Amino acid sequence: MSIGLIALLDDVAALAKTAAASLDDVAGQAAKAGAKAAGVVIDDAAVTPRYVVGFAAERELPIVGRIALGSLRNKLLFLLPGALALSALAPWAITPLLMLGGAYLCYEGTEKVYEALFPHEAHAHEDQVGAAAGTDRTVEDRRVASAIKTDFILSAEIMAITLAAIPEGNFWTRAAILAVVALGITVAVYGAVALIVKADDAGVALANNTAAPPLGSLGRGVGRALVRGMPGLLKLLGIIGTAAMIWVGGGILIHGLESYGLSAPAHAIHDLAGRIGAMLPAARGFIEWLVTATASGLVGLVVGGALIPLTSFVLAPAWQSVSRLRPGAA
Repeated sequence: MSIGLIALLDDVAALAKTAAASLDDVAGQAAKAGAKAAGVVIDDAAVTPRYVVGFAAERELPIVGRIALGSLRNKLLFLLPGALALSALAPWAITPLLMLGGAYLCYEGTEKVYEALFPHEAHAHEDQVGAAAGTDRTVEDRRVASAIKTDFILSAEIMAITLAAIPEGNFWTRAAILAVVALGITVAVYGAVALIVKADDAGVALANNTAAPPLGSLGRGVGRALVRGMPGLLKLLGIIGTAAMIWVGGGILIHGLESYGLSAPAHAIHDLAGRIGAMLPAARGFIEWLVTATASGLVGLVVGGALIPLTSFVLAPAWQSVSRLRPGAA
């Protein structure tokens, strides 16, 4: 009996070691794969705060929470199984789907630029596509829905990059790695966004602290700086977020064309970035990234600019016609 019990404990210990090794392998591969998608993760973090600007302070964290839950649902319920299924059954479909998502990002970002430059025309465009103003709750719901749609595209890019970085192997191991990356990235992005949007409240608390100097004085100074600086920072992040949508969308389209043999735009941008970066070797990496992002942004602006009238005069009327045919439609 004791020998059997010892053998059983040995088997349990061996299984535990195997499970621990598997978990370590999943965590290690998830960290490596997640690092590959770091650029898109940063863009995702830059895009999100713009959806919170303009709402009452008490609604900021609930809005971030709603977007975060939508993001996690995007990744775990749709993108994770979709990515695994497409990679196994129809890998050819991944690139065109990503390109469609890139085109949507170009449209969304360019529409914001259009709204800033031509507000009256932009309001007319919103009316045509059914985005007219409503109550505070409906405005919030639309803003959250728009953020989740944008997150879906960025998350699809993150999951595609992650999947490409995972070596072929066991289906469940690949699924676990994708799930770990999805959860980790969502927590990191929306945790950072929550800290950003509530930094002004932290600034007020610090500015009103009554601690004795020197720590109290330092805290009050930092608090006043946060209170004064956060509105400007949020506006800057809104601009960066809009720009990120355009350059990420343009970059997706450029890489997609390259995968179909149309590599001239990608090669031209790469060569231009290399030549300009060589002029400033001390900041070569940043300069090359800046040139690439700018060129991708110009492509995104062109594509987004073409999609605005196409959406207004073709896609939106067609969608409204289809909607009227649905049972129960007014």
